[in-house]
Amino acid sequence: MQAQMEVKALRESMNMNRRQFCDYFGIPYRTVFDWEAGKRTMPEYVIRLMEYKAKAEKMLVKENNL
Repeated sequence: MQAQMEVKALRESMNMNRRQFCDYFGIPYRTVFDWEAGKRTMPEYVIRLMEYKAKAEKMLVKENNL
């Protein structure tokens, strides 16, 4: 799965809009917007860390095989 699809899938699995997602992870809104739009490349380790945090804090509402 491409990084842009992964970040959107994670956000949706957490049942959050983009603003909530950004606030939760402390990432600028424009950065997440650009990741999802494919305008910026997210380092691979970042999505793994976000998934780990979401799972550890039981923030996933629905599992999308993350």
